[in-house]
Amino acid sequence: MTTNPNLKALSEAGVSIWLDDLSRQRISSGNLAELITDKAVVGVTSNPTIFANALSNAADYNGKVRELAARGASVDDTVRELTTADVRDAADIFRNVYESTGGVDGRVSLEVDPRLAHDTERTVAEAVDLWKAVDRPNLMVKIPATLEGLPAITRTLAEGVSVNVTLIFSVQRYRQVMDAFLAGLEQAKDNGHDISQIGSVASFFVSRVDTEIDKRLAKISGGEQLRGKAAIANARLAYASYEEVFSSERWKPLEAAGAKPQRPLWASTGVKDPAYSDTRYVDELVAPNTVNTMPEATLKATADHAELRGDTVRGTAAASQQVFDELAAIGIDLDDVFAVLEREGVEKFEKSWVELLQTVSEQLAQAE
Repeated sequence: MTTNPNLKALSEAGVSIWLDDLSRQRISSGNLAELITDKAVVGVTSNPTIFANALSNAADYNGKVRELAARGASVDDTVRELTTADVRDAADIFRNVYESTGGVDGRVSLEVDPRLAHDTERTVAEAVDLWKAVDRPNLMVKIPATLEGLPAITRTLAEGVSVNVTLIFSVQRYRQVMDAFLAGLEQAKDNGHDISQIGSVASFFVSRVDTEIDKRLAKISGGEQLRGKAAIANARLAYASYEEVFSSERWKPLEAAGAKPQRPLWASTGVKDPAYSDTRYVDELVAPNTVNTMPEATLKATADHAELRGDTVRGTAAASQQVFDELAAIGIDLDDVFAVLEREGVEKFEKSWVELLQTVSEQLAQAE
């Protein structure tokens, strides 16, 4: 494990460090394995944008693309083959972490086709297919927290599939996600699955909240004083909800049956506004039983100059709620903020997926 004092302190505070990136190059070069030993990285997340960027580097995938082209594979089948291969190999690299942490960490996430974000039935079908295709116990299938995604989360968990719920922006939706998780575990237990083997995280997006609200504050007189406060307050309120739900009477029988709680995962932790410290979404969100999934730049910045002060989340709910009360008082429509962020989040991943399909289509054509 790393001797870097910042990464060591973060891990000891109960924050699991996951890398928000994956590519064939990271796997084949040994970089991913090095991050485990040198940077305390204990998991990996991927998304359509990450894979679109990875597969744009054709040299890393040429051999496999030629093989698939010779077999007459379709674009969709080729994308599935390439992405599941990367995730499967990454899962193997993290297998020791998975086993040594009792399945808490060592997880690798793969997202369902984002074009299915509003289709419950097809999301469930694809989630189960991805689980079977990767065939590794430390996989987590990512499902977006849209209204249609909520029942898909429950039904996927009920099949014994571990789930990373993505694109959560509001505490209200987060509560619905936790309810979907509990229902899924209850059904999985009834279906005869060993629920101690099912893992889940709830990916609560951080920096995008500040980006959207700061933009709106710039148009309001007196809004400057609230700039940069919303995202951290939002995440801290989410953590308070997590503590409430996972100490509830409903949770206790599941816990007694070996279930692991669905941990909050801080996503989108790369800072978008250069006026802010590049480690602010790490420093200000330290709490036990959380995950912080970091782009490599944020990971390096954290190792180099994070200003860690121990737990910066528990006991902050009242102050965080005050931030939201003040935002509402000066005219920020928070419901609209979260609706916009969810819609844009889905659209961004859909766009990346289309770019990914186009890239692979061109690679297949060149390989023929």
